[in-house]
Amino acid sequence: MALHSLFAPIPLSAPSSSRRRIIQHYQNPFPPITLHRRSRLIVRRFRVVRAFVSSTSDSKEAGDGGAKKVVFGEKKELTPLQSIVDALPAQARLVGSAVLVAAALAAGYLLGFKFGRSKNAALAIAAAMGAVAGGSVYAMRSCVPEVAAVSLHNLAAGYDDPMDLTKEDIEKLVQKYGVSKQDDIFIQELCNLYSRYISSVLPSLGENLKGDEVEKIIQFKKRMGIDDPEAASVHMEVGRRIFRERLETGDRESDMVQRRAFHQLVYVSSLVFGEAAKFLLPWKRLFKVTDSEVEIAIRDNAQRLYASKLSLFEMDFDENQLISWREAQLQYKLSDEIAADMFRERGRELVEKKISIAAEMVKSRMKTGKETTMFVEELEKVLAFNDKLTLANKHLDARQFAVGIGPVSLLGGEYDIGRKSDDLKLLYKAYASECFPNGCFDKNKVESLNHLKNIFGLGKRESESIMLEITTKIYRKRLSQAVSSGDLEIATSKAAFLQNLCEEIQFESEKASQIHEEIYRKKLQNCITKGELTEDDVSTLLRTRVMLCIPQSTVDVAHADICGTLFERVVKDAISSGVEGYDANMRDSVRKASKGLRLSKDAAMIIASKAVRKVFMNYIQRSRGTGSRLEAARELKKMIAFNTLAVTQLVSDIKGETPVEVEAEPVQEEEKYVRIDEEWESLQTLRKTRPNKELEAKLGKPGQTEITLKDDLQDRDKTDLYRTYLLYCLSGESTVVPFGVQITTKKDDSEFLLLNQIGGILGLTSKQTVEIHRSLAEQAFMKQAQVILADGQLTKARVEQLNDLQKQVGLPAEYAQKIIKNITTTKMAATIETAVSQGRIGIKQVRELKEASIDLDSMISERLRENLFKKTVDEIFSSGTGDFDQEEVYEKIPDDLSLDPKKAKKVVQELASIRLSNSLVQAVSSLRQKNREGVVSCLNDILACDKAVTADVFTWSAPEELSDLYCLYLKSVPAPEKLSRLQYLLRITDTSAAALRDSAERGDLPLVENDEEEFAF
Repeated sequence: MALHSLFAPIPLSAPSSSRRRIIQHYQNPFPPITLHRRSRLIVRRFRVVRAFVSSTSDSKEAGDGGAKKVVFGEKKELTPLQSIVDALPAQARLVGSAVLVAAALAAGYLLGFKFGRSKNAALAIAAAMGAVAGGSVYAMRSCVPEVAAVSLHNLAAGYDDPMDLTKEDIEKLVQKYGVSKQDDIFIQELCNLYSRYISSVLPSLGENLKGDEVEKIIQFKKRMGIDDPEAASVHMEVGRRIFRERLETGDRESDMVQRRAFHQLVYVSSLVFGEAAKFLLPWKRLFKVTDSEVEIAIRDNAQRLYASKLSLFEMDFDENQLISWREAQLQYKLSDEIAADMFRERGRELVEKKISIAAEMVKSRMKTGKETTMFVEELEKVLAFNDKLTLANKHLDARQFAVGIGPVSLLGGEYDIGRKSDDLKLLYKAYASECFPNGCFDKNKVESLNHLKNIFGLGKRESESIMLEITTKIYRKRLSQAVSSGDLEIATSKAAFLQNLCEEIQFESEKASQIHEEIYRKKLQNCITKGELTEDDVSTLLRTRVMLCIPQSTVDVAHADICGTLFERVVKDAISSGVEGYDANMRDSVRKASKGLRLSKDAAMIIASKAVRKVFMNYIQRSRGTGSRLEAARELKKMIAFNTLAVTQLVSDIKGETPVEVEAEPVQEEEKYVRIDEEWESLQTLRKTRPNKELEAKLGKPGQTEITLKDDLQDRDKTDLYRTYLLYCLSGESTVVPFGVQITTKKDDSEFLLLNQIGGILGLTSKQTVEIHRSLAEQAFMKQAQVILADGQLTKARVEQLNDLQKQVGLPAEYAQKIIKNITTTKMAATIETAVSQGRIGIKQVRELKEASIDLDSMISERLRENLFKKTVDEIFSSGTGDFDQEEVYEKIPDDLSLDPKKAKKVVQELASIRLSNSLVQAVSSLRQKNREGVVSCLNDILACDKAVTADVFTWSAPEELSDLYCLYLKSVPAPEKLSRLQYLLRITDTSAAALRDSAERGDLPLVENDEEEFAF
């Protein structure tokens, strides 16, 4: 049925059968079998309700003075007959009706007898007169319910307040007229009054519910004595009127207003009927609305009512209010979750108002500069409100209070994001500042600060940062006062004085130490503005250090940072000019700076090392960026010269030592270096790095080794640089003459001494240096040895040639032999692997090679060894001897080939299983070809395979062929155990076997006479 037909006007005449069926199903989806009278009653009731329900929509516009018109309308007038019925009591109507009928009968009989002069005529006229009287009596009695309905309407319309109408008034009216409450017309009037009352109680369009509508409707329904099914029908009819008006609305705004009115009706109706509303109010079926829409309507209206109730919520609430809000929530059927959110939101709004006032006060104080503490009072109110809610949450009767009670939080409100969150930090900072009266922290404010932090939603880091900022400012102020007044200087224990100061303002000692260090650094910066520290400056700094209890390590770090900056400038100016720029003036400036800035030798060396290493790295970068090895070596040579002529002098000036003192130490170190590497003196390149005294005197003093690139370069980079210069020392400088000929123009063993200095600058250890020389010697020896041993054959002449090469390179004999062995082994491995793959080497040859101490595991791959094992086992199974040595196959051969015994045994069993079936076929084939040796060989193979894996009894299509096989094997005179096992496998019975053996002893076996009888085909 279309939705618009559902709201079509109902005529005042008798309802159609289709309409009766709709209402009957609508009233009760599962009606009893006999419900005809009830259905007619409902149809008539709806007809009357719809006739009156539309008139109530306009009555909302009337004022309070016309309460009677607004609710039930004007009183109704009675017809003359109804007036007579109304005037007569019920007993009088009964007596009068009887008298009237009797009088009519008597009068009719007399008149009929008088004029008709017969008894029949008298009876006929009497019957006619009685019928007329009976009709009159019926008409009078039939209008009694209508009179009762009109009287009920007039009774209700006569009250200024509809609630003045009581159930007793209706009972008296029913008794007066002698009607039943189940009368159709009377019930119609009751439903009409109930419908008018619902429309009057519900708010006008666009207004909110007041909260008392449900209770009023329930009380009025009880007074009227209407059952829930009839009342639910009235509610649904009111909903249909609202829904129809919504469909007829043209604009969107009016549609929203009608929708809201419909939701209000749904909500009120659900509360009126309670749990029964689910089956008494079929909103979904009649109005095509979903269950979620009904739930939304109930939730939204419950929220509005609870919100209006919470509008009375202020900071000075009491327990009775908390209980009343809980009762209201339960009455409004609002869920605990939503109610808790609404309560917390209302509490947050109250707090936000106070926060806004306090924030304006603080901002005004910052602009005007006037001291005011009025904002503290506002924040104290917030804290008191928060404490009150917290105590209520912990109350014994907290379950009776409104849900959502607890500490306040501004999270989720207007102060949660944006610039207003900064106002919270500003307020917290201002409030925390007021917690330090007279420069001491008020311990009673600890709890208040924690609560305020939780209310504002500040994190631990944010609150600690604010408190640190405040306490730092106060500590600096009080420390300045203590120093200026002399209290700190005259204190017996300055550490105890400072510790007490930190405890008074709840300030961490570590933060105080940082402030002390900062103060010392500022004083130090002021003292070195002249470029050096005087005795007065040192005395002032010492006094500051003692008063503030600054550790010596902190002082050293401060001097290294501040004085080191100036010293670093001096060092950079000294070395920036290169080798020639470091003259006497530069040396004097370095010495003056090192002494005047009062830097320790270690600190000065660290600063100088940082600057020098940067220059060293520049040389390294230029060396790497060159395109040839010769240019790279030249850049490294420049670095050596810079280290010898500039850096060495710089180190001696910083330490205040003479150049002679600097020379002695490297020589001792060199002697130590030589003693460590005596075992490698055979290396020619390494020996050349140990120059004689004449060469040392010619080259002058060695360079310093304290500033190196040990931690600035990776080991691989240092090795590459050292190798580059080593190759340069070996090849020397060369030039290209016309026709592409390259000749060596300069080659001197003195370069090897510079190579030693390169190792010192790069920070290479003696072990790393020796390893580089050894690897280079091995590389040269291996390259020449591979040419000599190209075919892998090591002859006596080649051995002598390799010994000469070893002496020439200077490689120790141990490493030379290892290289020679690797070359020969590699060549031999290729040869052996080729022979194995071609089948030229078997297990016998493998055992001979192992006896010769040749490592076959590294020469022959595992795959080839497995193939060789399979080939060997297959040869055993096809040898035709019938022998199978388990120890040989399962243990010795796998051990010789370095194979897993378990895996080898599995391979043997697989090969034996395959060979069993093939050998039987081959034996029968040889039998048919008259090949006696082939038959015996195949049968022996079967027996060998049977020893590896136990075989099952053979089955064959021609059993006589199995007997022939047995006879042939018997003639070969085998071992008894072999013959017995073959008899079992070929299924030869003991009787047949005994007969065949007897025949063999007599020499008359079947296969002896002729060829045709020897074989059975």
